[in-house]
Order: sequence, then C-alpha cells, then structure tokens
Amino acid sequence: MNGTRGDDTVLPFQLDRSALRGRVARLDDTLAAILARRPYPAPVAALVAEAALLTALIGAAMKLRWKLSLQIRGDGPVRLIATDYFAPQEEGAPAQIRAWASYDEEDLTDAPGFEQLGQGVFGILIHQGDDMKPYQGITPLAGGSLAACAGTYFAQSEQIATRFALMSAEATQPGGDPAWRAGGVMLQQLPEAGMGVAPEAEADGDGLMTADAVAAMGSDEEGWNRANILLDTVDAHELIGPLVSPEALLVRLFHEERPRIFPVQRVEFGCTCSEDRVRNAMSIYSSRDIGHMTTDDGKVTADCQFCGAHYEFEPDELGFETADGRERAGDSAPPA
Repeated sequence: MNGTRGDDTVLPFQLDRSALRGRVARLDDTLAAILARRPYPAPVAALVAEAALLTALIGAAMKLRWKLSLQIRGDGPVRLIATDYFAPQEEGAPAQIRAWASYDEEDLTDAPGFEQLGQGVFGILIHQGDDMKPYQGITPLAGGSLAACAGTYFAQSEQIATRFALMSAEATQPGGDPAWRAGGVMLQQLPEAGMGVAPEAEADGDGLMTADAVAAMGSDEEGWNRANILLDTVDAHELIGPLVSPEALLVRLFHEERPRIFPVQRVEFGCTCSEDRVRNAMSIYSSRDIGHMTTDDGKVTADCQFCGAHYEFEPDELGFETADGRERAGDSAPPA
C-alpha cells in the first residue's frame, strides 16, 4: 500500500472485515488557494477549511460532470458558508473545489468556530445535470461541529451510518511560510450492512437520528463500533500529514480490518465563473433594474465571491430587454 504523499487527493477505501467503506482526504494547495481569496479571521478560516474538507470527502462519490454543494446558514456572526465540488469532466481529470464564507467580523467572539454560526441549517445539494431536478437534503446545525452535522445528514436523509474525523490547522514547515492544511477520514457502513434500519431507531436529544442509532439497527453494529474505536485513536499529525501518507494512515488505523484501497481522486481549486455566466445571470433583470445597478461611472460591476474575479459591463449589454432589441437598458432607467 505504498502511495503518494497525499496532498490534494481523496483516497477511497473499504474495510473488508467491518463491512465499511470510506475515504481519506488531504487538502493543501487547494485549501491554500481557497483561503487566499479573502482575509478570513482564524475561526472563520477553520470553518471554511472544515466545510471544504467535507465537500471533498462527500463529493468524491459524485459521477462525472455532477456537482455537489454545501450550504451552511446560521443566525450568528458567520451567516453563510458555501462550497461546490465539480466532479471531473472525464476519467482521470481532477475534481475542482471552491468555498467562501460571509460573516460580520465585528460580531465574532472568542467562542469555538462552530458556535459562531448560531442556529441554522446544514444543506447538501446534488446537481445531476441540466435535465435533472437537483436533490436537496437539510438538517439543523447541531452536534458541535460541521462534521457532526454531516453525519446527521446521512443518518436522517440516507439512513446510512456515517462518521467524519476532520482536522485543519495553519502550520509552518522549516524554511516555509505559514499555510493551511486539512485532512480527514470518512467512515460509512456499506448499504447491505444497514438494511435493517427502521423508522423507530433511537434519536438524540435534539430529535435527530444518529449514526450509532442507525448502525444499531443494521446487521454489523459490532464492526461499526470496532472501526470507530480505532478511528478515535487518530491524531492531528496523522490526519494532516505530510509525513504520513493516506495509505500509511489506513494501515496504522485499520490494519486488522483488512483495508483495501481504490484509485485516488485528485482535487484542485477551481471556479466556473465567467463573463458569459454573469451576463446570463443578469438576463432576468429589466432595463430599470440594470439602471439601479449602474455605478456613477456608467458601469455595471460584479464580483465572484468564490475566486474574487471582477467583471464590468456596459449597462446596455445586460437585461432581458436587450435580447430582441425592444428596449436598450438605460433608456427607461432612472439616473444612477
């Protein structure tokens, strides 16, 4: 099980003894590219890192050209975290990830990052193509971490026992500059091991289904418990690396569970914004709406929250009323 160092990869695996599958993910340059777009305070950066890592771990199951999005909304200082996973366009190509957060810096406290979200929802959206209706699942923000929310999502929506162990940190290697790194493991029961799940499975104090409750209703609760005890022994250096490869991590944790690995999926930072996409997004507005968006110097501007790209347009190029020439944007618009 010799392999690469594991930077910016997702490695799928299966534990044959425990009837479990999972993935090991590392984000390094990808995470650095995401966090370099905005000067996030440390607790916000940690939340974005955790969300991006979850996106990589969950998104690696997407089929070619599918898209997975996380949307985490709260009523606290951190209002929104949004991420996207773009599955490869063809076999062997890297997947692309992007992420950003909206927050009120003045309202941030000394509380742990997850508490900065307050009350809200954790949502997963899966886009299978333009001709398919997106799938959406939502669970409350609960459990003390985004990892716990993701586990609850799978227990509630999929009725599959799933657990995430995640770690991120800003580290400095000898002779280098500080850089964020993140690593994590996802464990999940194989569907046939959880076929006994019933609606009366025990919920937690918030009335939410838990992974352990789902596993208890399946056919291999013992294997689930055994693998989770082993995962509890993982430490930050093993998760984040870079000295412990994903393959070596699996051997350290699960050698008695007979780990079997599958082809690795490479990931990188990527954004799909473009001038044409912004122009298309503006096509829902009338000339009057466009007039309200026009700056004092006669331009309509737009910025991508994910990558920071800046776009400028002439007002009369935008809006649905320019499509057939019936009205030029700005003719009926009030002065900007």
